[in-house]
Amino acid sequence: MAREFQRGHKARISDLTAGTDLYVGVQIGGPGLSFDISCFGLDADERLSDDRYFVFFNQPKSPEESIQLLGAQAGDTESFRVTLDRIPSQIQKLSFTATIDGAGQMSQIASGYIRIVAGGEEVARYSFNGSEFSTERAVMLGDFYLKDVWRFAAVGQGFDGGLDALLQNFGGEVAEEEAPAPAPQEPQTGAAPAFAPPAFGVPGTAEPAPASAPAAPPAPAPQPAAQGFAPPPGATPPPAPAPAPQVHAAPTIVAPLHTPPGGSQVPPPAPAPAPYPQPGQQPPQYGQVPGQTAPPPPGYGQPQAPHAPQAPQAPAPPPGYGQPTPPPGYGQQPPPFGQAPYGAPQGAPQGAPPQGPGVSAALQQFKETPTGQRWTQQNKKLVRVDLGIGGQPVLARQGSMVLYQGKVDFSYKGAGFAGRIVGNATGQEMQLMRCTGQGQVFLAENSTMLHPLELQGDAVCVSAENVLAFDETLTYEVRRIEGHGIPGGALFTMQFQGTGTIVVKTHGTPVVLPVTPTTFADCNAVVAWSAAAQVVVSSQVRMRRNSYPGDTGESVNLQFRGAPGNFIVVQPYEV
Repeated sequence: MAREFQRGHKARISDLTAGTDLYVGVQIGGPGLSFDISCFGLDADERLSDDRYFVFFNQPKSPEESIQLLGAQAGDTESFRVTLDRIPSQIQKLSFTATIDGAGQMSQIASGYIRIVAGGEEVARYSFNGSEFSTERAVMLGDFYLKDVWRFAAVGQGFDGGLDALLQNFGGEVAEEEAPAPAPQEPQTGAAPAFAPPAFGVPGTAEPAPASAPAAPPAPAPQPAAQGFAPPPGATPPPAPAPAPQVHAAPTIVAPLHTPPGGSQVPPPAPAPAPYPQPGQQPPQYGQVPGQTAPPPPGYGQPQAPHAPQAPQAPAPPPGYGQPTPPPGYGQQPPPFGQAPYGAPQGAPQGAPPQGPGVSAALQQFKETPTGQRWTQQNKKLVRVDLGIGGQPVLARQGSMVLYQGKVDFSYKGAGFAGRIVGNATGQEMQLMRCTGQGQVFLAENSTMLHPLELQGDAVCVSAENVLAFDETLTYEVRRIEGHGIPGGALFTMQFQGTGTIVVKTHGTPVVLPVTPTTFADCNAVVAWSAAAQVVVSSQVRMRRNSYPGDTGESVNLQFRGAPGNFIVVQPYEV
C-alpha cells in the first residue's frame, strides 16, 4: 500500500522500497490550464550548475540516462524514470516541478499528485489541489535529495513569476526571445542617404530615385547577427557574412554615401585591411574596421540626422584616448544598492574608490538560504523554520526567536501542574513557546551551534538543556536512567519520538561515536544518544580511592551498550 505524504513530509527512499530503479509519475490538471513538467538536477548548493541535468520536453534525458522523461502514460500527465545508483556524485537533488504554459494560476488546479512506483507497485504519493496555492505559476512538487542516503520530500511550494522565477531560484539563466529582423527598405536619394550596407558587406550600387521623390529619413537595413557589438581589437572582418537570426535587436549604423563625378550616389567601398583612411573614402564608422579600440561615439546605434556629404578627413581620437579608463560609474550619481557604488557623499573627491561592489560582495555570503524545506539551517548558529510547510506549530525555547517574517503568533506553552512537578524534580523542565502561522521564524540562542535532527518514527534522547526547538508532532517525556553506587540511584533525560524535526544545540562542534560495550561518557558533556541504546550510570566512587586528598572530577559517567547502529553525541563542553 502506498504511503500518503502531506506537504513538508519526508522519508528515506530505502524505507519505501529497496529498489533504486524508480518510476515517478505526475498528474496535474485544471480547467483551461496547460502544464510543463520538468526535473532539475541540482548540485550541493541547490544550483543548476550543469544545464544538461535540466530534463524537460526539449532535453528528455541526462547524459548518462539516470534521469529520463517518459511522457504521458498510465494516467499520469508526465512521467520519469530515475535510476538512483547511476546519478553522478555532483548531483545532490532532483526537483520535480510544474509550470503553467499560458495564462492561469495554481489555485485553479482541480487535483494532482506526484507518486513513486518501484517494481510495478506504488510506494509513495503526495496529493494536492488548488487550495494549497494562490497566485503561483510554477511549483516545486517533490524532491529526491541526498542526505547520507537518498530521501523523498513533498514540497508543494511555488513562485508567482513562473518558469523565469523557477530558473533564477536554481541559478539558471533565462534565454531572451529572438527579436525579428527589420524589413529591408528600398534605396532612396535626397538630402541624406537612406541606405547603409551591412558592416563588412560587399559594396553595391544603389539605383537613383526620380528627381521629384521627396527626401526620406534614414531607414534601418538588414544586419547580420550580433551587429552593433564592437569586434575584438585586431579581428579581421568576414568577407561576406550570410544573414543569421538575431538574438538581440541590433542597432542600425548608417554610413554616409559619397557622390562621385556624374551625380549618382553609390555606397562607399568596403574597407580593406590596409591602413586607413584611403584617398577618396569617408572615415569608417566604429565597429566596421578591425583594430578600432576607441569607445563608440555619442549616439552610437541611433539613426543619424540628415547631412550633406563631407570631404574625407582623418578620424580624430576620442577624448581621453591613451589615458587609463576610469572605473564604471566614476563621477556619476550612485545607482541602487547592490549594483554599483552606494553611500558615497555627493561631491566626493575625485579618485575615491567605489564602496558598493565591495559591500555587496562581502554580504553575499550571508544571504538567506531558501531551500523549500520546513527546516533550513542558515548557518552553524541560526536555523529557520517555515510554518507554512506542513501546517504544524513549532515549540521553541522561550526567547529563542531572533527574526520572523510573515504572519506568526507566539503563545506561552505551559507544562501543566504535573509537568512542572516532574520538571522540577528531575531537572528536565523546558520553558517553551508555541509558534503558529504562515511565516518563517529564525531561531538561535547564545551563539550555540545548532543541529536539526530529523526523526522518521524513531526516537532520540536529549537533555532538556540541549533542546532549542522541535515540531509539535513529536511526543516527549522524561526518561529515567538507572544507576547504582551514587546517591539517588538515577539520572534523567528527555526522550523524543515520532515524525518531525528536533533542533539540538551544543557548545562547540560535537563528536558522534558508535556505541560499544566499552563506551563511557561524562554525564555533563553528553548531549544525545539513540533511544535504543542501553544506558547505565557508572560510578567511579571508591572508598580507598577517595580516602586520599584530591578529586579527579570524573566520579560519575554514563556507560552505553547496544546493538551496532546506536550512537552518542558529546560536546566539547561540560554543563
